[in-house]
Amino acid sequence: MKKNTYATDKLISELGFGAWPLGNTSRGIKMSFEGGVSLVRKALDMGVTFFDTAPGYALGESEEILGEALKGRREEVVINSKFGHNEFDEMNFSSEEIVPSIKRSLKRLQTDYLDSILLHNPSIDVLKGETDHFRVLKKAKEDGLIRSYGVSIDSKEELLAVLEHGDVEVIELLFNIFFQDNRDVLDLVKEKGISLIIKVPLDSGWLTGTYHHKITFTGVKSRWTEEERIRREHLVTELRNIVGEERLTKYAIGYILSHDAVTTVIPGIRTIAQLEEHVAATTYQMPKELKRKIEKFYDEKIRKNPLSW
Repeated sequence: MKKNTYATDKLISELGFGAWPLGNTSRGIKMSFEGGVSLVRKALDMGVTFFDTAPGYALGESEEILGEALKGRREEVVINSKFGHNEFDEMNFSSEEIVPSIKRSLKRLQTDYLDSILLHNPSIDVLKGETDHFRVLKKAKEDGLIRSYGVSIDSKEELLAVLEHGDVEVIELLFNIFFQDNRDVLDLVKEKGISLIIKVPLDSGWLTGTYHHKITFTGVKSRWTEEERIRREHLVTELRNIVGEERLTKYAIGYILSHDAVTTVIPGIRTIAQLEEHVAATTYQMPKELKRKIEKFYDEKIRKNPLSW
């Protein structure tokens, strides 16, 4: 698998492991601790070396699973965690909580440092450097608790704010075929030498091509109204017609990796079958003409009426 240089100067796989599913429940089925450990070890054996987690994922269990799975192989991998949504199911962005949160993550991950930590969707004043959050993170780096830091954000407004004002080495960004508003700004990230992680590459599952509007979603995915589900289903059908296939995963990941600014992409991985499909997708190189068609599809069907996240 292709490797790219991360903020810490380590090489990482261009396909990362989005660890939100570890320990979480989907459609009434909870991933077991042992199942999560096996899945992570399989990913590592297949060449995945970047793992993205957060204290709030399964209320700390995601980090615990990673810690157990990566034990003895720590130097082979890069671990990214976050701050802001904690393991107590609370949102707390107080800068005084940054170091205590990092130390709790380190304990769960069974390591003495994080390769990177990101402020997890902070407010715009934080992104503009109007608070002391980046100073605290810089001190944590100097103290050896972390090796780099940055932010996890969604919108073009947030991205421009942090590029203009923020002190970051890593940006994790919402970007996929259905969310291309940041498309024309990605090169600015690369120009500044910032590592770019792409989150939600499959639009929480819709861009696999397997969802339809009659599915009963639970948990965080229940946020979509029936109207939003119907619209997404129609868009998926149009996208299938453009690429000429029912399954869309290869094209969703291939589109993201066609952008030079991207360091790694982190689909959420729940099963061995998903892992194998995502790894295989990295071998696909999207033709320029198909990329233009996908961007035209977004510009005509979505840009003026953005989908809800």
